[in-house]
Amino acid sequence: MTGRRARRAGAALCAALVAMLGTMTPAMAAGQGRPATPIEHFFFLMQENHTFDNYFGTRPGVDGIPPGTCMPVKRDRTTPCVRPFHLGELGSLDLDHTAQAFATQYHDGKMDGFVEGVSTQGKDGRLAMAYYDDRDLPYYWNLADEYVLFDRLFSSANSGSIRNHMFRVTGGPGATGAAESIPPGGWGDIPTIFDRLEAAGVSWKFYVENYDPTINFRTRAAAKDVDRGAQAIWVPLLSYARYVDNPKLFSKIVDLDQYYEDAAHGDLPAVAFIAPAGDSEHPPGNVRAGQTLIRSLLTQLQRSPAWASSAFFWSYDDWGGWYDHVKPPQVDAYGYGFRVPALLVSPYARRGYVDHTTLDFTSALKFIETNWRVPALAERDRRANTFLGAFDFTRPPRAPTLLGTERTPPAPARVRAAAVYGSYGVAAAAAALLFLAAAIPFRRAPGAGARGAGARGDRS
Repeated sequence: MTGRRARRAGAALCAALVAMLGTMTPAMAAGQGRPATPIEHFFFLMQENHTFDNYFGTRPGVDGIPPGTCMPVKRDRTTPCVRPFHLGELGSLDLDHTAQAFATQYHDGKMDGFVEGVSTQGKDGRLAMAYYDDRDLPYYWNLADEYVLFDRLFSSANSGSIRNHMFRVTGGPGATGAAESIPPGGWGDIPTIFDRLEAAGVSWKFYVENYDPTINFRTRAAAKDVDRGAQAIWVPLLSYARYVDNPKLFSKIVDLDQYYEDAAHGDLPAVAFIAPAGDSEHPPGNVRAGQTLIRSLLTQLQRSPAWASSAFFWSYDDWGGWYDHVKPPQVDAYGYGFRVPALLVSPYARRGYVDHTTLDFTSALKFIETNWRVPALAERDRRANTFLGAFDFTRPPRAPTLLGTERTPPAPARVRAAAVYGSYGVAAAAAALLFLAAAIPFRRAPGAGARGAGARGDRS
């Protein structure tokens, strides 16, 4: 078989594997709760308010800021335009990122209202065109060199935090209609991914930075500041009566310090969601604080035996008003919103890989549902693409790479084309074996590990 034919055959078989794993077969249902891949621990952290172009738009090899980009000050295009510029130490503002701002910036798909969309609030709309690069985000860029960067992951909702965090845990927007708010009585009986995991006997926790267990949907209005009250937004379970009032369920919502303890004692759950507070990167907060938090979390995980069976994924809850040049597909009345940064760190993650699959936050739900063989929650996650292609399960897990905060791009490596094409046939065969083994229980040792912290929050 020629190299081209082998490559096509391998790609086709891998695509079939992803499609089959995304379907709840009887064999998978019989093994519900047992991982279908070597991933036994999945972590999902949600940071806040940046676009892909704002963080990685100048990175080589990605779908980044197009040459010659210049955004008109007004959508009529008769006014001067603003070119993308490096923000650096100039300092940022909390830009408008409401549904109205999205509509102005999106402009029926013309994607020419980014400056005007921010200016309508009386702020300097030119800031929407600012970006960071590896001088500001050295750790994230180093991680992208070593693991997986997604350049087509869109926020699930074309508005703020409430809907996006609900998509993150339920596959849907929460309340329907124009209003974006938590109902007075909470979210009622809308099912969450944690309901699915609980029913299947899969361990889970929700780690919360600077957690205050007294703040929930009933008490948030009395919180001393906006950031503390937003805890019930970032942690949607705190806006469910059944999670707040049930001691067993409520005990699984814990302070982020517990993550470090759990890693050190080999008690990390199968699925963990993480909500930041002071280190969320929400403008005008310092983006380096978020890097410090994630480096601390990853270092703890990588020093733990759980590393060999883990995947750590994080993204950003909405675009924050910043420019992004890719027109988001409109899949329903709520989204998608603009692209947001997203990375995957795992011993099985493809090294230095840019994943171009169209994804949103429900793709993480799809991965959980596929891996632990539990039913989908809603139409969005049922139809979502998964990011199984970001993993390479044909190779043994890689040793951890503890990266620094100085920018250290790797030297380009030359690989013979014949060797690359020849490997596709091997990968295809191994992928087929992986699917056949998906219904078989997979076991590996738990994990152990050190620690970190922070202080500030979000405003939807």
